[in-house]
Amino acid sequence: MSDLLSGAQPSGKEYDASSIQVLEDMEHVRLRPGMYIGGKDDRALHHMVAEIVDNSMDEAVAGHATWIELELHENGHVTVRDNGRGIPTDPHPKDPGKSALEIIFCTLNAGGKFSGDSYETSGGLHGVGSSVVNALSDHLRVEVARNRELYAMEFSRGLPQGRLEKIGAAPNRRGTAVTFHPDPEIFGALKLRPARLFAMARSKAYLFSGVEIRWKSALPDGDTPMEASFHFPGGLSDYLNETLGGSTTYAEAPFGGMVDFKEKFGNPGKVEWAINWTPSRDGFIQSYCNTIPTPEGGTHEAGFWAAILKGIKAYGELVGNRKAGTITREDLITGGCALVSCFIREPEFVGQTKDRLATTEAQRMVENAVRDHFDNWLAADTKSAGAILDFLVLRAEERLRRRQEKETARKTATKKLRLPGKLTDCTSKSREGTELFIVEGDSAGGSGKGARNRNTQALLPLKGKILNVLGAASGKLTTNAEISDLCEALGVGMGSKFNLDDLRYDKIIIMTDADVDGAHIASLLMTFFFTQMRPLIDNGHLYLACPPLYRLTQGAKRLYVADDIEKNHWLEKGLGGKGKIDLQRFKGLGEMDAKDLKETTMDPATRKLIRVTVDEDIPGETGDLVERLMGKKPELRYQYIQENARFVEELDV
Repeated sequence: MSDLLSGAQPSGKEYDASSIQVLEDMEHVRLRPGMYIGGKDDRALHHMVAEIVDNSMDEAVAGHATWIELELHENGHVTVRDNGRGIPTDPHPKDPGKSALEIIFCTLNAGGKFSGDSYETSGGLHGVGSSVVNALSDHLRVEVARNRELYAMEFSRGLPQGRLEKIGAAPNRRGTAVTFHPDPEIFGALKLRPARLFAMARSKAYLFSGVEIRWKSALPDGDTPMEASFHFPGGLSDYLNETLGGSTTYAEAPFGGMVDFKEKFGNPGKVEWAINWTPSRDGFIQSYCNTIPTPEGGTHEAGFWAAILKGIKAYGELVGNRKAGTITREDLITGGCALVSCFIREPEFVGQTKDRLATTEAQRMVENAVRDHFDNWLAADTKSAGAILDFLVLRAEERLRRRQEKETARKTATKKLRLPGKLTDCTSKSREGTELFIVEGDSAGGSGKGARNRNTQALLPLKGKILNVLGAASGKLTTNAEISDLCEALGVGMGSKFNLDDLRYDKIIIMTDADVDGAHIASLLMTFFFTQMRPLIDNGHLYLACPPLYRLTQGAKRLYVADDIEKNHWLEKGLGGKGKIDLQRFKGLGEMDAKDLKETTMDPATRKLIRVTVDEDIPGETGDLVERLMGKKPELRYQYIQENARFVEELDV
């Protein structure tokens, strides 16, 4: 403190105006791609294609394009073509030295979808899709046929490689063609996969019956065709029928329909839906807004389920079934297979990747639109309505019975286990909101006991590394003590004996040390859950905790960091406190005070959790990869390492 008062400078680089960096649009996208497309992984790579396809879909939905073509070339380039109006090529009023096309592909927050004058509804809202794809491509070429003339312009990593050129006359052509190649500097050895792009093309055609989607690929990929054309006049009902295949359903035909919001509410847009119930498979819902998939749901999903729930309860009351009042949304989703697609003006999404719709008005419009049609459908098809009502009442009764059994079972759970130093259970009698933390060893369990919420959080310490279920003989699974303890604590069996309804906790959280050994234990546990309790993952019950590796303290300032990169950043920058920075490395969860562990890892208000999900376009794809990495054949792991070594070297570690 005396040094500061005397004018002496702390050690380290001087912090002045020169320390403030100003990144150009394209530089910022390349430095932080996660802010725009969610990261540098396989999902982000294919999201780039979706951004360009969605621009063409906006043209189709607006009535200006009748076909879209998606082509994957042998060299890894991908082309998206349409017969829409074509991107404007005239000089931009605010920058006459540049064409509108160059502005669109080189400037964030530039596009034709802000005012609503060019598109009543669209998926591109932020004006960043085309420019982000450009920034993350080592080569991108745009061709525009407009006003009977053909124009072209090329870019590399977001920068123009020349001016917009007029190629010549194009009397029989109109629309836009964008060809690009994802930059290996960003995505490493990852490649675009034909099967995933084929599935994308097919689903887009279902979402808008007025467009034809053409698919071409120069790369073979299993059963994926090299060429195909999609046009589905029946829209989502066709999609649902094909998805369910030959499954037995409670209604002969799906409850489907479409409502124009302009006619009903005076607002631009519409909603289309299809739903049926089946005893043959688990229920699901796939929702979309302006043809953009919303895997995390949102207000349109909430409105849809509200309409279905109110409608089925009202029908139950109408026919004198008093048990219909016990039906909940949870019962509807059990066996309920639904597709919902809405088009609205200026939708609000959570994040640039648009995984969740947040527009409040969408819930009201979707609910009112679907409810009227559902009431009429139930009244007109009493056979289907009765079968669905009986099924849902049965599910409600089963749910209530299992809840009562769980409340009884929880009271005696610790008595049945009686494992010293093992399960420390929570006091809640209901599964809802409860969490089981699987931790390394008794020392971590000791810290966790002081950090947990006794009402909702339970702890199960494991000794060392759990058995690799793919590398061990099948007989060892049933005799392994750690696996036996885990199954008994969860209240479920393994494999074919697993029943999701028996699960005693809402969240299963793997909480291991923030080091290589901890990551290995987490991998072994995820392998166990994936192979023996897959529905637990599919229904969103499995999570990874994110404990810190370091604690930095400077005076009254304290900061927890996850890795060495973040640690070095703050050591150089400082925390803004007084004096020298004190650095503590946590060698394990057992070294953390209960206060530290609660604040960083266990308190829902301040912690970070990673939900474990399975993202695959080809059934069995993830299982094959897990077998390759964790199975009995080391040569497969060696081959995988060789194939992906370049990508690992290019990661920011």
